[in-house]
Amino acid sequence: MLINLTELFSVEGKEKTYTAAIDMDCFQAPDGAREIVSRMPAMFRIQNLGSRKLLLEGKADITLRIPCSRCLEPVDVPFELDICQELDLNRTEEERAENLDEQPYLDGYYLDVDQLIGNELLLNLPMKVLCREDCRGICNRCGMNLNHGACSCERSSPDPRMSVIQDIFQQFKEV
Repeated sequence: MLINLTELFSVEGKEKTYTAAIDMDCFQAPDGAREIVSRMPAMFRIQNLGSRKLLLEGKADITLRIPCSRCLEPVDVPFELDICQELDLNRTEEERAENLDEQPYLDGYYLDVDQLIGNELLLNLPMKVLCREDCRGICNRCGMNLNHGACSCERSSPDPRMSVIQDIFQQFKEV
């Protein structure tokens, strides 16, 4: 959804509240697309600070389905985003890039809500998502989810210092 910001520039100090629907169905994370399970309309309060500068404050609630880092089962992760940005429309694209203050969600006098929410989600993504604290993960040999039961794979890992002796035993087995 795009919000037209031109009406705020008529009077310095003018303030307006917007309710914007989040239109995106999936979020493109660096490691793949994530399904959006639930979302509430975002609420924004935008105030004209003068000199073509705006103060944007907002809230958004959104839930993403992210795979567990250990067992890969889907986990619904809620995000309560508090957004506070100062938008300076005087700066050119080159100045924003030079100051590492790129605002791809701002295009002329239009604010792209989906892009803004996507940027905030990207900043708030957790490093690791677990389905539960005691998640046992998956077997590294057969791929079975160990939370559902044990697999029949051999669990013993030989001491690497014994590998020479184990090689000798393997040679005798082949003969």
